[in-house]
Amino acid sequence: MINHSFFKRIAALTIVAILSFSCEGTVTRQTEQTKANAQQQLQPNLFYGDIIIKEESDYLMIPVGLADKNQDRFNLSSSYENPKSYYNIIFYSKKDGKTHLLLSKKAIIHAFDLLDYKKAGKSSTKFWLYQIVDSDTNGDKKLDYQDARIGYISDFSGKNLKQITPDNTQILNSTIVQSAGAIFIKILKDSDNDKKFTEKDETNFIKVNLDNPTVGSEIINDETEQQIKSLVVK
Repeated sequence: MINHSFFKRIAALTIVAILSFSCEGTVTRQTEQTKANAQQQLQPNLFYGDIIIKEESDYLMIPVGLADKNQDRFNLSSSYENPKSYYNIIFYSKKDGKTHLLLSKKAIIHAFDLLDYKKAGKSSTKFWLYQIVDSDTNGDKKLDYQDARIGYISDFSGKNLKQITPDNTQILNSTIVQSAGAIFIKILKDSDNDKKFTEKDETNFIKVNLDNPTVGSEIINDETEQQIKSLVVK
């Protein structure tokens, strides 16, 4: 005699297994979709600034930024100084169409300027001078314009990038002195070591030799500064 109760139990278990498998598949698909959405949200939304053209250069420059939700990405300043915008620069060769990046690390490019170095009896040499935030000097776990703003220099093609101002400083201004073959840069130092750059901090000037750019040395030494102070307080 057929045991109907036995077959009912088998049927019930089969249905439960089917429903369980179906639910598990749905949950797996939902989990995968959630992960995919999360990964998509983590991807930065890049924008590219206007092409910078220097006819005498073999390269075009394309600034790269991260889109701000509250910023009109199609109405950006054409200035080379554009906070919150530039995180790298693409150099595009007009000759062969190849590209390379200025930076190989995370940083913020605060500003960049073209330098024209002229030597007597020789054709002029062009450099790019950058102000770059590449270290979290105030320890707030982010890069911004309260951190050190370091001077870097590259050749006209965006290669041979070199640091030329000391760590833990900010560039205030600069000027080329052609007769000295150098650029003089005014810097603000975190002289009180409070991890902030304020009006209480000291300033100085550094000299960078353009024939062999390296981190420049301060031109006003401690002895001169103490001498000035002693005269002022008399």
